[in-house]
Amino acid sequence: MAAQRRASDERSKILIASYYDTPPEPAEVFERSVPVEGGEIVVRVYRPHGEGPFPGHLYIHGGGFWLGSLESCDNPCREICVGAGAVVVSVAYRLAPEHPFPTPPEDCYAALLWLHEHADELGVDPRALSVGGESAGGNLAAVVALMARDRSGPSLALQVLGIPVCDLTMSQPSVQEFGEGYLLRRAGMADYADHYLSEPEDAQHPYASPLFAQDLSELPPALVMTMEFDPLRDEGEAYARRLVEAGVPTRHMRWSGHVHGSALFSKLPGSAREYHGIVSAALTDAYARLGEEVAAR
Repeated sequence: MAAQRRASDERSKILIASYYDTPPEPAEVFERSVPVEGGEIVVRVYRPHGEGPFPGHLYIHGGGFWLGSLESCDNPCREICVGAGAVVVSVAYRLAPEHPFPTPPEDCYAALLWLHEHADELGVDPRALSVGGESAGGNLAAVVALMARDRSGPSLALQVLGIPVCDLTMSQPSVQEFGEGYLLRRAGMADYADHYLSEPEDAQHPYASPLFAQDLSELPPALVMTMEFDPLRDEGEAYARRLVEAGVPTRHMRWSGHVHGSALFSKLPGSAREYHGIVSAALTDAYARLGEEVAAR
């Protein structure tokens, strides 16, 4: 696993250098340790320019639950920090298969609690929190929102679910339709499910596959992003529909002509700058709506 992760990190560096523009610069970036069940994890904190308190956004990286790192998601964290004027806390959750389900979502939820509990120290308004991520990170963001509701945890203004994994049974039509030749491969998806799940039946647990949650009511508003030629497209769109059916204010966007994650490539015209702009605008609007609701009470 270590060798595979090193190789993935090297590919990620090449990808970032080739397809990403230099992101904006936050006022400050630093790291902290967060205690979790059985150990500790690291979070990286991005603070925007200006005077706080700021909103707080928990960002969760992708990588199929067994790859990815704080470095691999540094660009989007900087984009959100500056674009939305929010303190971004990026989570280095423990990875499968060494730490299979449910450790990654529990680590991410612990990071949300840490963000809420350390709001004063971080210059964050604890009433203005959100969560988001891409791919496996989109899955974990959705699950953190479910956990926060189920456990009476911190209130969230928005959940940003980018190209999310929502169904680890791999039963959606787009898995077959785009499972070969469109960057993310069906075989790779099967591998990450195998690494992540301790038991096959865990694939239908709502904290592993949020599409299987029986009740999606009373969740925070959602922004769901999917890509046209992505094996994950149908499960993300099915989750967005179920959120709407449950009465959750939800905005869904399908990025035409894109494969898994390619809309985040900032050197592609009309892609990542627009993508990150939409995310930042949605977060800004959500924080503003929350402020209006608080003022009206």
